[in-house]
Amino acid sequence: MGIAYDTIDATAVIRFDRPAKLNALTLAMYDDLGRAFAQAGQDDAVRVIVLTGAGERAFCVGADLTESIPALARNEIDISAWDAAHLKHVHIDKPIIGAINGLCMGGGFEIMLATDIRIAAHTAQFSLPEVSLGIVPAGGTLARLTRQVGHAHAMELLLTAGRFSAADLLRMGVLNQVVAPGELMPTTLGLAERISRLSASALAVTKQAVRELADLPLDSAFRREAVLGQAAFTSSDARRGLAAFARGERVDYRTPPP
Repeated sequence: MGIAYDTIDATAVIRFDRPAKLNALTLAMYDDLGRAFAQAGQDDAVRVIVLTGAGERAFCVGADLTESIPALARNEIDISAWDAAHLKHVHIDKPIIGAINGLCMGGGFEIMLATDIRIAAHTAQFSLPEVSLGIVPAGGTLARLTRQVGHAHAMELLLTAGRFSAADLLRMGVLNQVVAPGELMPTTLGLAERISRLSASALAVTKQAVRELADLPLDSAFRREAVLGQAAFTSSDARRGLAAFARGERVDYRTPPP
């Protein structure tokens, strides 16, 4: 099938679904993944997105070395054709959680970096092997990785083509949590369910702010933060949430207001 798409309550679960090939991405899968992200982003019933891999052996080992990478090497396609799959120039203001099982390599690692929160099985293995193949991880990683973790850790991942454990990536700050393999999806879906109760508009403003403020000069960032913050404070969700707080209650924003 390539890319599977399911919904569980208010959570969209997008799954790399080619387990016999370690979920390696064909050209068609890149297109389908971009469409799946867009579908989840545009569906008002979806409040959280989970990205994972089918089977126990791999999250995703990246582009198919028999099809996708050769097509790039022959200059038959432009790597920017995969931007939607890599969430480059794409703004989805819903939380995206990566649930990493097994091998997470190359393009799979790159797409993981586009998620907001990452939970991995302790058996997961990670690598950016591109420099050993004479290529580079240009699916967002060259831009994202040094923005997400310290320089020394980023360069170790980028320049050595080494394989790293889930514990290594937790220490480096790439991952949020490491769990037993059998706990991966229950933990991830439990977190998704908890986040789905929160204000979708506040979550969206938070993601927008993090995206916009990171590269602004500090004074400009403060001014833009104030604009975004004011919009959130004056929203209908804020009125509802603050009123409930005053009553000693907590709002489940999945339910419509009375």
